[in-house]
Amino acid sequence: MYPKLSLYIDGQFKSGEGRREQDVVNPATDEVIGRLPHATPADLDEALAAAQRAFESWRKTSPLERSKLLRKVAALARERAPDIGHGITLDQGKPLAEAVAEVNVCAEHAEWHAEECRRIYGRVIPARLDGVRQLVLREPIGVCAAFSPWNFPFNQALRKVTAALGAGCTIVIKGPEDAPSAVVALAQLFHDAGLPSGCLNVVWGVPHEVSEHLIKSPIVRKISFTGSVPVGKQLAALAGSLMKRCTMELGGHAPVIVCDDADIEAAADLLVPFKFRNAGQVCISPTRFYVQEGAYDRFVARFLAKLEGVKVGDGLAPDTRMGPLAQARRVTAVASFVEDAQQRGASILAGGGPLPGAGNFFSPTLIADLPEDSRLMTEEPFGPVAGLLRFKTLDEVLKRANSLPFGLAAYAFTGGTRNAHALAGGLQAGLVSINHFGLALAETPFGGIKDSGYGSEGGAETFDGYLNTKFVTQMS
Repeated sequence: MYPKLSLYIDGQFKSGEGRREQDVVNPATDEVIGRLPHATPADLDEALAAAQRAFESWRKTSPLERSKLLRKVAALARERAPDIGHGITLDQGKPLAEAVAEVNVCAEHAEWHAEECRRIYGRVIPARLDGVRQLVLREPIGVCAAFSPWNFPFNQALRKVTAALGAGCTIVIKGPEDAPSAVVALAQLFHDAGLPSGCLNVVWGVPHEVSEHLIKSPIVRKISFTGSVPVGKQLAALAGSLMKRCTMELGGHAPVIVCDDADIEAAADLLVPFKFRNAGQVCISPTRFYVQEGAYDRFVARFLAKLEGVKVGDGLAPDTRMGPLAQARRVTAVASFVEDAQQRGASILAGGGPLPGAGNFFSPTLIADLPEDSRLMTEEPFGPVAGLLRFKTLDEVLKRANSLPFGLAAYAFTGGTRNAHALAGGLQAGLVSINHFGLALAETPFGGIKDSGYGSEGGAETFDGYLNTKFVTQMS
């Protein structure tokens, strides 16, 4: 059964009740599985007013109280992970095991924020004059507006909500209309954990209409957005014109560098499932594969052999390793990258197109011998397509890897300490992982540079965007 969908405003779940609604479609079957109510302008104003009222009291709560609530949310998330994951698979498409894992991992994020919110420290600055006391205080910024994506609907929403609430802020969040069940479930978790009314509000609607309404409101003091670079730039420009602080986690086009001295078979074995998880619809997914000449043939052979084990199908089937793309428009978009590569003389080593039948299924695809200016090597495909090129020297490949305006994630495999140091220092990305995949953990910061955004979620940096710094100097 697919869960009932609703808004969540001022502690109340609100269904259609005459509001505009949109269909929610299962991407594996093309069947309509639910109806999602859109917020009216009055609903948005009610959510903002509720968040403002709640902020006046929530900002004064003890960090211990906030911590206790976040821990309860973590426990409830683990209990309900199978049901929440089932809903994610139905509306987003990823395999059930991935969906349930997403929820369980998020329980760790809730616990991390529960611990860190007890450690939001100020400091005392020694004064120059006797009788003067100088304090630096960290205070919650106010009401936050957040916009979370469809590829990790529970994870991305929970990161924003726990950071805002842990800092003492309140929040209005617009989740993904294509995959809404996880955010409704998230609201239910906080509701059942005893969060005071108005601290969390969930709204839905036409994205640009909702974002403009919320960002322009004088009530909102902070914006957090995860999504594409073009949309992120538009929202950042609007927020900047109003002097509102932002956290922007935008798109990437992650390079992966495989050196001759790496464990080639182990690298390929790790990269195949990582590349094709969630059908490649991951902002930190490796998409530009640079393999040193001496290792190239071995790497390709192992990669293709491993790729044969990626079973594509309905995410509810137990043997599925890759589900459908989340929307029909993504099939067309991904196919256009393959068509461009073919027109430019590239070699399709595996896959190459949509799969027949119902659903948004696309075959896992590996393309070699691409021109550097092809679309696949310059634009984020956000799908199950990887581009493969050779390189000779480390200096050369670093220039190629850093040539794009993106700077979210980068990966490298090498057996040499000197190479590892050169790669760690030379790759221009907010996240660099060498010889394994160690990103997006609760205790580590997550964020990009250049066009991939600014600000961090997770780690000790997680509350920075939700706090004002106040300096107080007092003479006795």
